[in-house]
Amino acid sequence: MASSSDAAASTDSTPEDLESASARRGRVRLRRAAVMAVPATAIAAGLMILTAQGALGVQFAISGMPFTVTATDLNGTGFEQFGALDNMAEGSPNAGDTGGQVLVVTSAIKNATLTKLCQSVDLGGTNLLITAGSGSDKVQATHLTTDSTELSGDASFDNIEIGNDASTLTKAGVQGPKGVFSQQADTVHIANLRQTNYATTAAVFKLPGLKLRFSDTGC
Repeated sequence: MASSSDAAASTDSTPEDLESASARRGRVRLRRAAVMAVPATAIAAGLMILTAQGALGVQFAISGMPFTVTATDLNGTGFEQFGALDNMAEGSPNAGDTGGQVLVVTSAIKNATLTKLCQSVDLGGTNLLITAGSGSDKVQATHLTTDSTELSGDASFDNIEIGNDASTLTKAGVQGPKGVFSQQADTVHIANLRQTNYATTAAVFKLPGLKLRFSDTGC
């Protein structure tokens, strides 16, 4: 029950006083909302990239549909890897509860060759399947970048540096955000490569023996 002094204060309040109090409450709610939003980013930062905010591995809006890439062998010179955030187009139906952002690991390779490349996208009931480099000629790419949420294979590196600041990378000519964990090496070899990607870019991408088709199974 309100006291007489509370009632008097309420009666004596001017519209300006009420507006100021409402504004203060609004600011408190906004601060609380901001604090509650932090854990989602912190949880996703299991890759030790705690300061990755607004970093883009690619310069276009991603569809939000992941695709699988496999190769029996990848050989590359000039290798870099760092954490980033990819953004979907505003209002994308694939955003779900992600806020339209996907935490990824960006791998950059200055020059790469891939053997028996396979790429597939699950379209729901069928897969769009692309294969290349199954013959004597290998797939070739320059300034190749991939934004991945999963990567596996048997890897080896020459002259690797681990723990660099991503903004200081030099091996592949790509720099990540300042304060972000990264690594780089002179060369990389990955056997039985398998990636879940959200984006790929390349300055040049040569796909000998390219085949594109729909399939019941993916890579």
